[in-house]
Formats: sequence, C-alpha cells, structure tokens
Amino acid sequence: MQDRIVGQVKRVNGPVITVKGITDAMMMEMVRIGEQRLIGELVKLAGDEAILQVYEDATGIAPGDNVYGSGMPLSVELGPGLIGTIYDGIQRPLETLQKLGGVFINRGQNSPALDRKRTWVFEPCVTEGDTVSVGSTLGTVAENDNIIHKIMVPPVFTGHGDVEAKVVSIVPAGTYTVEDVVAVLALSDGSTEKVGMMQRWPIRVPRPVAERKPLVQPLITGQRVIDMLFPLAKGGTVAIPGGFGTGKTMTQHSIARWCDADIIVYIGCGERGNEMTDVLREFPNLVDPRTGRSLMERTILIANTSNMPVSAREASIYTGITMAEYYRDQGFHVAIMADSTSRWAEALRELSGRMEEMPAEEGFPAYLPTRIAEFYERAGFMKTLGGSEGSVSVIGAVSPPGGDFSEPVTQHTKRFVRCFWGLDRALASARHYPAISWLDSYSEYVGEVAPWWNDHSGGKWVEERQSIMELLQKEVRLQQIVKLVGPDALPDSQNFILAVCNLFKTAFLQQNAFDEIDRYCSIGKQIRMLQIILRYWDLGSAAISKGVPMAKITRLKVVQDITKMRFTVPNDDLDALDKLELQLERSMSQLGGLYDGQ
Repeated sequence: MQDRIVGQVKRVNGPVITVKGITDAMMMEMVRIGEQRLIGELVKLAGDEAILQVYEDATGIAPGDNVYGSGMPLSVELGPGLIGTIYDGIQRPLETLQKLGGVFINRGQNSPALDRKRTWVFEPCVTEGDTVSVGSTLGTVAENDNIIHKIMVPPVFTGHGDVEAKVVSIVPAGTYTVEDVVAVLALSDGSTEKVGMMQRWPIRVPRPVAERKPLVQPLITGQRVIDMLFPLAKGGTVAIPGGFGTGKTMTQHSIARWCDADIIVYIGCGERGNEMTDVLREFPNLVDPRTGRSLMERTILIANTSNMPVSAREASIYTGITMAEYYRDQGFHVAIMADSTSRWAEALRELSGRMEEMPAEEGFPAYLPTRIAEFYERAGFMKTLGGSEGSVSVIGAVSPPGGDFSEPVTQHTKRFVRCFWGLDRALASARHYPAISWLDSYSEYVGEVAPWWNDHSGGKWVEERQSIMELLQKEVRLQQIVKLVGPDALPDSQNFILAVCNLFKTAFLQQNAFDEIDRYCSIGKQIRMLQIILRYWDLGSAAISKGVPMAKITRLKVVQDITKMRFTVPNDDLDALDKLELQLERSMSQLGGLYDGQ
C-alpha cells in the first residue's frame, strides 16, 4: 500500500469526516486516517475538500490528523482460504483479530483477509507457450475435500476477456502461499504480468462475465412451500420480508443448510449480536447433508452486528456479493443470504443524514432505490469468461418496522426482485413454520422453471400447482362467508374445500425444522404428497356429489395417515406414498362403491 498524505482532517461528524487540502485523491479510494490508520473510503469530492466514511470507531480522530491514500478503491482479497472463514463487513478475519487483540476489535487493528503463511497445493493446468485469456484456469487448489479452487487469469490484466496472453512460465506442482507467483503472462502489448493465487477486486464493481443466461433451473431448498408454490431460480433474486419474530433468519438458515447451491455466503448485516452468535455457534456444528461434513466447508460468514460501525454495515453486502461472484466465475452455484437489507438501508440513511443530503421518504436517501437495484442486479446465471456456467442467487431478508410492507425498503425491493416470500405474523403466532403467506407471496420464475419441474413430475407440475392455488383462493372467499354466517350455512361441497385446504396447510405447507424426516423434503416426495392431496380432493368431491356426507369422508383413517405422511414417510421411500394413495382409493371406494377406479 502506498503511504502518501492526501489531506488533513477538517471536521469529524461520527463516521463521516471532512478532509481539507485534498491532493492526488480519487472517488471511492480507500484511505487510512490518523496515526492509528483507521480504514475509510472517499465518497465525495468538492474542490480541495472531500468527505470520507470511516469503517471503524472514529473516536479520537481530531482536526489536523493526516489522511493517507492507498491508490485503489475499497477491495477484497480473493483466493484460496475464503471458505470456512468468518469476516467482518470489510473482510477482516474475526478469528485472527480475536487472537491478536481479544474479544473486541481494537481501533486500527487489521490483518490480511487471506493467511499469508498458509501453503496450498497448486496443480498447474497449462504449460509454457499456451495461449490464455481472462478467466482461463492456470491451475487448481483443493480448498477442502469438496471445493476445487480454480486459479484464474484475473480480469484486471486484459480488461474484457477478448485479449489473449501467452504463458511465459508456470510453476510445477507443489506447495505455495497466496503471495507466491505461479505464472508469468506475456500480454499483447509486449508487457508481462505476474499472477499469484490471490487477486484483489473492488467491492462496488461487478465482476465481468461473457453472457447472462436465462434462468431455467430452480434452486431446490427442500422447503415444500417454496419449491412447489413459490420457486426461486438459480441466479434469481428473492425478498423475505417479515416483522420481528416471524422467522426470517430461521428460514434463511434452513435454505442455507438444505439448498443445492455449491457455496453459501451468509451476511449478517446489522443483526443483533445474539442472532449472529447463534449463527457462528451453529453453522460449524451443522452437517452438510450432501457431503456428511461440516456445513462451514462450503460457507463464508460475514458477521457485521448492530454495534459495529455503521459504515462497515453499508459495505458488508458488497463484500459478500463480490466473493460470491468470484466463486461464480469458477463455475460454482452460489447462494447469498443477506440478513437484513433493512439494516443496510438504515446505514445508508444515517450516513446520508450526516453528509447533510436531501432526505426522501422516511428519511432514506433519494438514491436508495438505485443502491438496492445495483445490489440485486449482480445476481444471475452467467456464462463466465472462462467458458463455464455459474450463478449467484440473492436471498435478502427485509425487516420492515412493525411488519409494515408499505415502508420504502420493502416497496423498493419488490421492484427489483422477481420472487417474494412474505412472512405472516398470524402464521408465526400459530407456530406454522415456515410462516410464508400463500396469499401475499408470489414468484415470477414459475413459467421459467416449469419445464424443469414438468420433466421431474411426469409433466403435471404446472397443472397441479395451479389446482392447489385455486383451492387456496376459494378458501379465502369461503372463510369470509364463514365469519358472517358460520360453517353450518355452507353445503358439504364448500365445507370440503375448507377441509382439504386445512389438510394441505397441515400436511404440506407446515414443516418441522427439528424433525429428522420433515426438516428436508426431496423433490420426489414433494410431488407425490401434493398429488395425494389433490387425489383426495378429486375423490372426495366426486363422493359428495353422489350424496356421501362429508363427515364420513373426513373421518376416514387414511385421512389421518395423509396428515402424518410428512413425518412417517422417509424421503427415499416413494413406494410408501404409492401405497398410501392406493389405500385412499380403496377407502373411498368402500363409501358405497362410489370409486370407479378412474
């Protein structure tokens, strides 16, 4: 880092500092303030003055203190060693800082994001004289037993991926640190560049890709209400809004554990310390169901609690999504859990207020929609510069005050995401989890992932999903009538709709995260469960139309078995569900020989 003075402190206003005498500085440049070298970022230039935001406690900074420029924007280090590490919002490794300074981070304390002393086994993939371009794989490193880390030609060297370079030298297979040079490239202009296993990238700049691909594959989460009713595509964006206690964090925990993404980036942005403590304690002990090993072996944690400096909270989601893009460029499917973007927006509001900018609705800055859009637009299913395919899926929690979905952060987020899992306080109070409202939620990915689902469900997923959604809509209208005149005023045909929907909510939508079987539901089991419930609806409706009292249908023993099937039938035992459906048909046929086998 260059150690040059670019100005002196003029005014201190919390994390916002005015600097005078600015020379040779650029927008968004990373700077160090005072003799303790506190980390900051230059966010506004006006003549010979500038405004900085400090990512640490600004206590003790005084007018006249020197400001030192780094010559580069706020960036993260990318390379082997990211997986399984816990960082703060500006990529300082918290476990390393704890060993150096104790429980609290001392002002000015810093440590490299990637361990400079740790060695990695490098396996070259190219030889001298080979032609490579941006994104080409020079070699691989086994980051752990499941993640093979690709050492690629960094985008910064040749710009856009259409400029080729020649490999002048490549090191033999062996152990190296992230700072060691593993290759030397000759560029088209005659210059040479040294490539190590580590690269830096500005957090506010999206990493380049070759092509944005259509979103046609669903991100399978194992949560029935999500996968079957409101699916999220790989590379898609979703918001999870909900008031305090509705289960946003627990929903994200379940998705992080069970979804079929290769890498998880969990960003605790401004959350309470006790919630982040639970995450930090639980994640290392959770077992990845796909590998049988610790979940941390495919997870990066960013812990930025509410008592940490507010400007670091603002940077944390950019830090997380930049690391996600880095693994996407290697051909991985990455899922980001941002918990929560409301705290990030509140950080923007505080910083904007201290910079005396004109406020918009509820005090948020006028550029709030732009910042939200910039974040969610970095998601996508991409063809990388290296020729592989990878994705970044963004799952952002929103914490509207009082559960009010009309507040600005929720409303602006809805403009830029294509999937919305609205959490209902009434469902959470009734201990119905996940508390995702089937009335307020929606997914615009249904049409795009429908071919994939139809391929895995005998071609009937769209039709069956539509059937159950129509039943749920009918139930809402009938519930309004019931509130006025009572259920006795309804005929059996309409009361049966209420009974089937209650069965669907209990046996399908509700899911127990602590049950060994029910906490995750395979695709095959989800499809068969829905088909059995719809079969019950078809057979029951036919029986009622032929004069069978509804009470006889709902009291069948098989109905209780259907209610319990989420607990009693393992994910891989689809034959048991086939037998259950056969038992249902036989039971219905015994109600006066009504079932005709069709």
